[in-house]
Amino acid sequence: MRQFRRGAVDAIYEVIRKRRDVRRFETTDIPDEQVRRLLGAAHHAPSVGFMQPWNFIIIRDPDIKRKVKESFLRENAAAEENYDGVRRETYRTLKLEGIMESPVGICVTCDHTRGGTHVLGRNSIPETDIYSVCCAVQNLWLAARAEGLGVGWVSILRLETLREALGIPAHVTPIAYLCVGIPKEFFPQPELETAGWAERIPLDDLVFFDAWGTRKIDGPPKDMTR
Repeated sequence: MRQFRRGAVDAIYEVIRKRRDVRRFETTDIPDEQVRRLLGAAHHAPSVGFMQPWNFIIIRDPDIKRKVKESFLRENAAAEENYDGVRRETYRTLKLEGIMESPVGICVTCDHTRGGTHVLGRNSIPETDIYSVCCAVQNLWLAARAEGLGVGWVSILRLETLREALGIPAHVTPIAYLCVGIPKEFFPQPELETAGWAERIPLDDLVFFDAWGTRKIDGPPKDMTR
């Protein structure tokens, strides 16, 4: 079996570790051919039944970006109401989008009809079309990091706003609005971790063996649910 060079393997893991959700961008534009390389990486993502349910809408028009930003502002104000006291004050300090600052927006969608009425492997879990699109988003994100570009996924939006602003038909669901550009910096750790909002959970706390709650720690499996 052909193996990748050790340096290539190390680079893959480094890109994964150093991927960040970027919200602060330089004003420098990024060329179309570079955007196309990112889309090519996304298009090579795995998809159930090879249905490839994704489409990519490239947004450079400031008027369209402004509509998306207005949706963010409304939804962000509503989200703030979920928190009280110090937590709310911390929330207000977080920068959670770069819609107007980033030179390129990319909306990644899911066409639920792609592949026809029956797609191999999708009979029992129809949501696998959405899972496949998420794989495409991750591919794009990692390719961007390898190219020195930043990507920020803006989730504080109304899907109806994206559908209307971008003319997305009813059988297609917008999955991700991504801000793409040259980052002002890549943080050494996730920004929410730096801000004290959350911490990375230790991997060992998330791994079970053969059944939920069963761990292997220096001996036979231990049932952690008891």
